[in-house]
Amino acid sequence: MTPERLKRIQDMLLNRQPDLTVCMEEVHKTHNLSAIIRTADAIGIHNAHAILTGKDSRVRSGTAKGSQNWVNLMTHENIDAAVSCFKQQGMQVLATNLSAKSVDYREVDYTQPTAIIYGQEKYGISERALELADTHIVVPMLGMAESLNVSVANGLILYEAMRQRQAKNMYGRGLLDDAEQQRILFERGHPVFAELCRQKSLPYPYVNEQGEIEANEDWWQKMQTHKSAW
Repeated sequence: MTPERLKRIQDMLLNRQPDLTVCMEEVHKTHNLSAIIRTADAIGIHNAHAILTGKDSRVRSGTAKGSQNWVNLMTHENIDAAVSCFKQQGMQVLATNLSAKSVDYREVDYTQPTAIIYGQEKYGISERALELADTHIVVPMLGMAESLNVSVANGLILYEAMRQRQAKNMYGRGLLDDAEQQRILFERGHPVFAELCRQKSLPYPYVNEQGEIEANEDWWQKMQTHKSAW
């Protein structure tokens, strides 16, 4: 791992926002899935969520694979399970939807722990998701189109969330726990060794502040030999 790559990873870890997330409720188009996850990574989201039908495996099979190297993507069978996960973390749940009770997306306080739900491209968000959400939010539109592309709406909302959080100095705090930071430093800083660890069922070693692997002789010996020789 070069010093430049180490610095970039360390800076990314400092800016992660574990209490901000997005949830894609049966968003099907690959380019939208990819764009949403890419934007999530760009503004510091660490965990994203998706609700998929049994037949839809595009996220599971590696949609937005590059961005998924940095954003943990968790899948749920239904919206109730996803919202339960958010509520257990003390998050306010927002649903993107134009309704009589919708508020301008800029009026929401995103410095609170927040989960934002986006609906399917064709039919929008489900009635159940709307029922479970604390607040409905909308991006104002003055033209003839009825809605924005889901990934475009996501970009607008997330950058508003980032603006508010930057104003409250919520970035640069290093909020991820040590174990998660170590996992990312090893998997992304030493991908070849990480793959060998998975193949050989070896524990991940410690990565020091210089980005170097610190492990005992037994670990290094096992790393260099076939499992059958142990």
